[in-house]
Amino acid sequence: MRLASYNIEWFSNLFDDDNNLNVDHQPSGRYEVSRADQTGAIAHVLKALDADAVMVIEAPDQSRRRDTVAALEHFADVLELRTSKAVMGFRNDTQQEIALLYDPKRLTAEHDPLGDIYDAQAPRFDGQFRIDLDIDATRDVVRFSKPPLELSVTTAEGRRLRLIGAHLKSKAPHGATTRDAIMRQSIANRRKQLAQAIWLRARIDGHLSAGDTLIVMGDLNDGPGLDEYEHLFGRSSVEIVMGDPGGAGSLYDPHAHRALQRKLGANPTTARFFIEQENRFLQALLDYIMVSPDLMSARPCWRIWHPFDDPECWTTPALREALLMASDHFPVTLDIELRG
Repeated sequence: MRLASYNIEWFSNLFDDDNNLNVDHQPSGRYEVSRADQTGAIAHVLKALDADAVMVIEAPDQSRRRDTVAALEHFADVLELRTSKAVMGFRNDTQQEIALLYDPKRLTAEHDPLGDIYDAQAPRFDGQFRIDLDIDATRDVVRFSKPPLELSVTTAEGRRLRLIGAHLKSKAPHGATTRDAIMRQSIANRRKQLAQAIWLRARIDGHLSAGDTLIVMGDLNDGPGLDEYEHLFGRSSVEIVMGDPGGAGSLYDPHAHRALQRKLGANPTTARFFIEQENRFLQALLDYIMVSPDLMSARPCWRIWHPFDDPECWTTPALREALLMASDHFPVTLDIELRG
């Protein structure tokens, strides 16, 4: 079975209020890319991936006028994708939902948010998490701007597992203009993001304690060495979510593991952003697929579909250009034997 995690930048901008595609030459959310070109590029990438299920990060909006599932299923129908069914969880207010697009012949998936919304240790993802963020002996209230998607999945062969799709909040100091304000907001944002990672880790521990097979996938917007404030807190969100290396409850992703082991030198990357102030592109490792220890015997194989670093993507011009046009993130796939 092949599972994919794919952050599709401003996917929502391709749909109208009736959840139909706007395949025209008007601008998309991508810089100097039309809606028609981005639509074609996304379809090209998804067909190349040929995944049984895709965790879509920044999925189309769910609101009073729009429907995430309807939009994704319409997209799959128009572009003739075998991943024809979609499921989402708790909606958010950012126009960037989290949803799973999947092949119903290969698996079934349903939103199954276990836990208690009022649990003090590991509340359900639409609840509130209380933690002392600034060591002032007062617990702060943390909420997810994008609640993770918690799914119960059953493969066609009868194998049951849990999937969690996550998109942790960005640390960018939006609105800050002075150096001191940028520093204060950056540190505050990192505190909040680490709190979300601790919350997510608590839910992970609950699943592993229950004996669940678990896969956590998505955009954690963080990685070792990503910014200058990481040293203030000791660990990145990625390290918190993965757990103690080698421990009974640790999750594994080879790209994260390599980056954590080698903070200097070349590391895998999954995203490419243009930094206007510096007139250059920044590459970062932001997207992950982490598996529970019991899946390490299921012959897992990870791949980042990077247009420049993956040999097949680089030597296939149409795929290379589609990856660059579709999003500022590149898909990550996991091939794994999930038998009943």
